[in-house]
Amino acid sequence: MSKVSYIDNLENWRSEFSFCIPIKIRFSETDMFGHVNNVSPFIYFEEGRIEFLKSIGMFDNDYSGSMPIVADLQCDYLKQMYFNEKLNLYVKADQIGTTSFDVHYMGLKSEGELCLTGRGRMVYIDPETGNPVPLSESMKSSLKAI
Repeated sequence: MSKVSYIDNLENWRSEFSFCIPIKIRFSETDMFGHVNNVSPFIYFEEGRIEFLKSIGMFDNDYSGSMPIVADLQCDYLKQMYFNEKLNLYVKADQIGTTSFDVHYMGLKSEGELCLTGRGRMVYIDPETGNPVPLSESMKSSLKAI
């Protein structure tokens, strides 16, 4: 595997994941060459991110009207994926700041083969002003807990 800029030590990085959702690759997510289209992992990341945030209570109503937005998102494609394959998508929080945090993604084929990695920055904003708002201590604790 070539070096991925946001992963210092692959084995340590892999061991830090605990949250996972299953993905079954649909035919509509493949291209004319039969492998997963390059936009599909971003859909998987969205699904994983939402389920991850829900699982730690980040979509509950006690966050004073702030909302999460994706500030950036990247994917590193390591192995091809094909229709009907099963993917385990792992999600974790990383680099928690004042108003934002990174989310990391790891996609493993059913036999455990690493096929994609990703990361993105989430920023909590005030939906009326669009300005970043500080993450509460309970939000930071929830992100660190899993």
